Amino acid sequence: AAVGGILLGRFAGYGDAKAATFIASVSSYDSEMRKILLSGFQQLGISSKEIKGKRILLKPNLVEPRQHLEHINTHPLVIRGAVEAFLSLGAAEVFVAEGAGHRRDSLIVLDASGLADVLYEDRIPFVDLNGSSVIKVKNQGQTSRLEYLYFPEELLKADIIVSIAKMKTHHWAGVTLSMKNMFGIMPGLVYGWPKNVLHWAGIHQSIFDINATLTPQLAIVDGIVGMEGDGPIMGEPVRANVIVIGRNLPAVDATCARIMGIDPVKIPYLNHAAGKLGPIEEEGIEQRGETIRAMRKDFKLIDSIPAQQGIRM
Repeated sequence: AAVGGILLGRFAGYGDAKAATFIASVSSYDSEMRKILLSGFQQLGISSKEIKGKRILLKPNLVEPRQHLEHINTHPLVIRGAVEAFLSLGAAEVFVAEGAGHRRDSLIVLDASGLADVLYEDRIPFVDLNGSSVIKVKNQGQTSRLEYLYFPEELLKADIIVSIAKMKTHHWAGVTLSMKNMFGIMPGLVYGWPKNVLHWAGIHQSIFDINATLTPQLAIVDGIVGMEGDGPIMGEPVRANVIVIGRNLPAVDATCARIMGIDPVKIPYLNHAAGKLGPIEEEGIEQRGETIRAMRKDFKLIDSIPAQQGIRM
């Protein structure tokens, strides 16, 4: 209980996070990713004073061990850019942590995604969260039937948690962005594969509860090549040429949804987060960088998938 109190105290105040998002137009993964991310950080008021001496946990979206398919997993070069950006601002340590949802061995996914080579070259540690010892924490969201949530102990090593998500449609949640990406924090030894306990408790409810309890401090969404249709695995690649960054995850995800041509109000977990974890209405989000209109790229939806019905803007 004491450890849980420390965790909650560290991540308190999520609903008060500054609701500004930065949209960058990025033509390819060979772009100067570090420079792009630092520009976004500057626009959001993230300075070396805030980062210096901190331990940064980067949580990518690693789903399937598929090589050379840029639309499935967070691209390794986006993660490298984030590592370089945080280290240049004086971070004491940057490490990557993930608990792959569909495969029991996260290291297989890490290797096949190409991220293992990047982390090895840059000497960045990786933590497989699926087998971690856990901390029992009271569920602060209280929208699912789960009274407690079990988080990996490794979270206590982080001062700042960054959700580095992929921009994708989803056959159960409608869209998967920075908030849904936090499913991968939850250890497989507790929640099963693919996090079945959370599915049984309600996907939208569990997404809300995880984010209400853990409250990550920053989101980076990789939409340079996203996924449309039957995501998060079986969909097709779509080039949106965009990266979205922000401190408030509901605001970031609402911005991403609009870029995808999807109404965030029609996504249940985002609608529920509105006014509780952050704003999702356009007038409540300060857009910096490119405009949504300039970057909009309607992602294909499949009418036969219930979660994708009627969500188009």
